[in-house]
Amino acid sequence: MMNVTRTVAVCLFGIVCSTHALQGQTFSRYRNFDLGSNLAAVSAVTGRAASEAKTIHRRPAVLNELEWRLSRWATEANAPSTDPVERILFSFYNDQLFRIVVDYSQERTEGMTQKDLIEAISAVYGAALPAPTRSAGRAASQVEIESGSAVARWGDTDHGVVLYQTSSYRAGFRLIVTDAPRAELARKAEAEAQRLDVQEAPQREVTRHNKERDDQLAAAAKARSANKGGFQP
Repeated sequence: MMNVTRTVAVCLFGIVCSTHALQGQTFSRYRNFDLGSNLAAVSAVTGRAASEAKTIHRRPAVLNELEWRLSRWATEANAPSTDPVERILFSFYNDQLFRIVVDYSQERTEGMTQKDLIEAISAVYGAALPAPTRSAGRAASQVEIESGSAVARWGDTDHGVVLYQTSSYRAGFRLIVTDAPRAELARKAEAEAQRLDVQEAPQREVTRHNKERDDQLAAAAKARSANKGGFQP
């Protein structure tokens, strides 16, 4: 039964990936999403409103994220979807898509091995390269740290497609497609934003305190005006 389940899962996953391979997939593309696209373009494909994007930082660059959870039901019929993708997180640097994080459903990849995933993804992106190692000259991003162990990679000098196996109590798989130059700009912008947050924290606290004081004084003045005229000793 386990072998049958695994075979079915591999076939379903392969059908999905092969379909996209026929569309001429490149390292800068995942399904219908192109790295470098703006938020409006991604919003149009996913059906998620651009206003639903979360702003991570506004300076020195605007960093946004848009999360898309795929329906568990097929749109063509009232039947469960066979798409293995559960969630996609799109990250933008100054309205340019620089990273796509794809989480595959544990249920729809259950029984599949790392080799199964690598074979299916290689049908889209070509032969896999050795799994990436942590570069001494580059700090891992928080997303990479949280993604578990890198299993295999595809890509070129400007784009990376990396398969991870998550380290949760139930093993799962994640694929991260990255525009390396933009990702580096985003990393530097985030580091600078965090530095500015720390630097500006004292002034923000003063501003917050002053606002609270002014709000309290305004509320007291309003209450005094309302109560004074009708007060009877």
